[in-house]
Amino acid sequence: MTKSEWQNTMVDLLPTVPALRLFKGHTAHQRFAPIEHKFSYRLFLIDLDIDRLDEVNKQSRLFSVNGVNLFSFRSTDHGNRRDVDLRPWADAMFAEAGIDLDGGSIRLVTLARHLFYKFAPISLWFGYDKSGSLVGIIYEVNNTFAQSHCYIAHVEGARSVHDADKKLYVSPFFDVTGQYRFTLRTPDEKLSLVIENMLEGKRQHMASIQARAFKATGKAFAAAAIARPFSSFGVSVAIHFEAFKLWIKKAGYRSNPGAPATASTQAHTVPMPKPAHEKSLQQ
Repeated sequence: MTKSEWQNTMVDLLPTVPALRLFKGHTAHQRFAPIEHKFSYRLFLIDLDIDRLDEVNKQSRLFSVNGVNLFSFRSTDHGNRRDVDLRPWADAMFAEAGIDLDGGSIRLVTLARHLFYKFAPISLWFGYDKSGSLVGIIYEVNNTFAQSHCYIAHVEGARSVHDADKKLYVSPFFDVTGQYRFTLRTPDEKLSLVIENMLEGKRQHMASIQARAFKATGKAFAAAAIARPFSSFGVSVAIHFEAFKLWIKKAGYRSNPGAPATASTQAHTVPMPKPAHEKSLQQ
């Protein structure tokens, strides 16, 4: 058996990821300059296959697709906010960055709509090729002013670092300047993302998500409703409450310059540093 045949066999033996699952964990935010400020809170995210929404709709009585329920997913909360079919939009976004999935799956990780409310500061679109390898990522960033912008990047290996110029106004206490640095670990049973806002080589702000995968059962949704009763509405409240505390600390206010001129920006992959033992072999 050749190496290629063995790899294909291993892919076939891997358990199929369900159409819908949950990630439960926490997010932390820390501002470094010119005023120090930090906070964290628990959150739960949905992770769904955008090509299997009919299957997603049958997984739990407490979760619906494009319908009303305790928790739900509405297609028009994402993409161009008009089309129910998200696949053409996502394929076009990946293609802009030269990423051809060749029909591979796309999974979307985001906050669920809770009752009638939905706000997700960031949603993650994971693009896979036919072999099941993660090859692309869309960081869909949203602000509380109904504006959004996507940062698109190639993914290579289990851990990737991406840089992109900041394009979207996300806080009245930060200018739309500097760069984002995204550090992403390929999601399996764990999800790990760190976003740093860099200005002239110095870190201004850092946000992170650390979460673990769970089955999307009715019991899990019920537990989430009890443990996090305000869900995405609570995230929005937390954002405004932390903004109020920054205002009390006399952080400088910046006006919204308006939506970005383009819908997306291609992020650049930062080469990963070589392990110490590899460096020593080259010396």
